[in-house]
Amino acid sequence: MLKLSVNKYEALERLSNEDHQIAALAIDQRGSLKKMISAASSKPVNDEDIIYFKKLISKDLTHFSSSILLDPEYGLPASKVRDENSGLLIAYEKTGYDTTQPGHLPDLLPDWSVRRLKNEGADAIKFMLYYDVDEDMKINNWKHAFVERVGSECKSEDIPFFLELVTYDKNIEDVKGKAFAKVKPHKVINMIKEFSKPQYLVDVLKVEVPVNMDYVEGFAAKGEEVYSRKEAVDYFKSQSDATDLPFIFLSAGVTAKLFQTTLQLASEAKSEFNGVLCGRATWRNSIECYGTGGEKATVTWLQSQGKKNMDDLNAVLKITAKPWTRKVSKLNS
Repeated sequence: MLKLSVNKYEALERLSNEDHQIAALAIDQRGSLKKMISAASSKPVNDEDIIYFKKLISKDLTHFSSSILLDPEYGLPASKVRDENSGLLIAYEKTGYDTTQPGHLPDLLPDWSVRRLKNEGADAIKFMLYYDVDEDMKINNWKHAFVERVGSECKSEDIPFFLELVTYDKNIEDVKGKAFAKVKPHKVINMIKEFSKPQYLVDVLKVEVPVNMDYVEGFAAKGEEVYSRKEAVDYFKSQSDATDLPFIFLSAGVTAKLFQTTLQLASEAKSEFNGVLCGRATWRNSIECYGTGGEKATVTWLQSQGKKNMDDLNAVLKITAKPWTRKVSKLNS
């Protein structure tokens, strides 16, 4: 069982709902969000447009989420208008990865530290890592040391460390294609095993589901199946068994309905997942409203369909996710 300091334990409680599940909203996107809004807009999009969109999401949807994930570059104003009962996670990494050399290497925001993010009101720090268990060991060893440093910094500041893991394959460019779907379970499950090791000082893992649902029997969008339903269920169970840490699922840009169905499949597998950090699956369709109709159209969408997306997700979480308290205790208890 993971033993946390009183401060870390209480921070997790602030990030969770009454059932000790993490029902978090994610809008820490930066460059990708700017591209999405630009594509939907008839006028140039600037930094203030990104900041204001995040504020609208935070103001209207954190009434229905246990917490929100934001970035310090565009998201701090949004953190000030969130619901008073909604906790705050702040991203520490630069957006994307270094494209000038192999390995999807990460970096931290140069003018921020865990202490500075904590002083901005963060209840937890999130760091995202692209990782391929089959990558060159020199690259992976570099990443291991990098995560150890972030974990040590979070431990020093006594604040929870959420590690977001996104896998890739250096030889397969299309991570949504059939070839990658075949290797994804192996990569996701073994990646989780690695970063559950105590030297990384991770408190909560934020992870992908172990399969691509578009290739699961009964869900295959084009009729192309890579996994039978039983195989998919088995992969969810193997993923859960691979860690003793609390872990939550990221939505990875799928539709709200598909994400909810995915959680139900994970529950069928008796996965011990502890919640979600759900981003585009909740709010993506509001971008067109923002780009074409501005604030009024966006607020109308958020208060109707956006609220419904959150209500539906919360209803599914209530019957599928497990409380993280099953895996965590206080150091002084």
